Order: sequence, then structure tokens, then C-alpha cells
Amino acid sequence: MMHNILNLEDIKEARERIQPYIRHTPLEYNWELSSLFAANIYLKLENLQVTGSFKARGSFNKLLTLNQEQRERGVIAPSAGNHGIGLAYVAHQLNIPPLVFTKGSRF
Repeated sequence: MMHNILNLEDIKEARERIQPYIRHTPLEYNWELSSLFAANIYLKLENLQVTGSFKARGSFNKLLTLNQEQRERGVIAPSAGNHGIGLAYVAHQLNIPPLVFTKGSRF
């Protein structure tokens, strides 16, 4: 399987694409970690996203690149954790049918 290598331009494009949909979350200086590692350490507070994690960022980025036929087919996630929650939220926001499988799901 061949993977594409991301470059700075890809990251900038993703940022532009998802910006209208996500919350701008702050960086917060962490005194304890900064002292422990003798460095200025900041934590990105992605727990303040609507879904409680950063996972919606990746889901928005991917789902916003789908064509109409792909959107109509819907999306699937094999997780009820942060990934599944993020994907379900994003799919709902973009009017794409989601299907999220959890442990013990039956077809």
C-alpha cells in the first residue's frame, strides 16, 4: 500500500477547509510539565471541541473532500470511541449518512 506524504501545503489546505466547522481551541501553558522537562510546554485544549476531542478535525477534512456520489453512499466507522463520535457528528453536520459499529454490533 502506497501512502501519500503530507507537505506543508496539504496542511494549510486542510486548515482552510475545516476552519468554518471547528472551534478554535486555545493553548494553555502547563507549569508542571514545563518544570519537569525544563521547557515551555503548552497543551492544546482539544477537549473543548464539540465532540470532546480532536477527531472531528480529521473527519471534517476527509468528508469535505468527498464527491456527491460518495456522500450519498455514507460513511462507516468501526469505533464508538472518539473517532466514531467525531465521524458521526461531522456526518450529521454535512448531511452524510453515518454508520458507527461498536463492540458487539450485529448486522
